Amino acid sequence: MEPFFQFESDFVESLRCIPMQVRFKLDTCGVKLKLTQWHQLSQAERQQLVTLACSTPAEIECYRATLQSWVQNRTGTMAPPLPIEASPAWLNKTTVPESVQARATALAIAITPSQWATLTPLQRFALIKLSHSEHENSNFLPALQEFGLIPKKEP
Repeated sequence: MEPFFQFESDFVESLRCIPMQVRFKLDTCGVKLKLTQWHQLSQAERQQLVTLACSTPAEIECYRATLQSWVQNRTGTMAPPLPIEASPAWLNKTTVPESVQARATALAIAITPSQWATLTPLQRFALIKLSHSEHENSNFLPALQEFGLIPKKEP
């Protein structure tokens, strides 16, 4: 299991928001889980979604089926499907996605391809998601610091 990111520390203990590692698994298994559906799941179910494996084809199918079963039991509906990218940008170690570069540039930061290549797929995934989301833009800079792409500011 991947550790939670520090920039998520304000909500991971309660799991009131969907952590990046679960969002990564949702993109991997092709499920668009809404926050309202997440809130309908029990704390134990949310924790299991954090720890369940979702890497091999069998694990991905099991994750999807388990999640959909829980959502349907709790809400009476299925979570909508999400297209699964054949070559997701977070697996490409050589090219920093335009959205990440644009967000970094807006902060007067440059991310080099060699820096991008040192990140884990989950870290790259997080930066891509944080660069797209208006309400999460405040976590983009802390993520860059946490991932060692820029120096951490002293308090």
